[in-house]
Amino acid sequence: MNRKLTIISGLPRSGTSAMMQMLVAADMEVLTDDVRTADSDNPNGYYELELVQKIEHDKSWLPSAQGKVLKMVSPLLTHLPDEFDYDIIFMRRDLNEIIASQSKMIENRKTNGTDLNNENLIRTYKRHLKDIYTWMGPKTNIRTISIQYQNLIKNPNATAVSLVNFLDTPLDTTAMAAVIDAKLYRNRAIQKELASA
Repeated sequence: MNRKLTIISGLPRSGTSAMMQMLVAADMEVLTDDVRTADSDNPNGYYELELVQKIEHDKSWLPSAQGKVLKMVSPLLTHLPDEFDYDIIFMRRDLNEIIASQSKMIENRKTNGTDLNNENLIRTYKRHLKDIYTWMGPKTNIRTISIQYQNLIKNPNATAVSLVNFLDTPLDTTAMAAVIDAKLYRNRAIQKELASA
């Protein structure tokens, strides 16, 4: 059995659902449960698995995830056990765009967001990203590739080729690129402030 798990990760609203959609188009086997359905914020769906949110206390489902693809927000990555190997496709996006997208989602859902202002949120996110990359760096059971959301939207074909090379798997790059809809790139930062790890 292939003991490796492919994980799509990143901050919320960083393009993880778009990446999942690409791998679905490539006929990779993904783990989702359709509990969270498509809406105006993610009209093509979220591709999530509720069990992932419980990984800190329940890892019993991980053996069945071997050889498959799942989505996991970056704060949960540190709960991954060392007994498996992981290919992590880490989505990066301008932090101002992430905050704008999160704010729009909160507005659409009429829920409460964080009390931190944008400047403090950016500092918090930068620190988190640095910590995650520091955590992943020395681990011999983790391979990772960073994908900039802006580059994915601008040139999905090149991104698809990068993924094929990273995963070392023959995939249909044309089908992968075809699912990316630039019209869904709706929250663009006025000033570019790409986070660096």
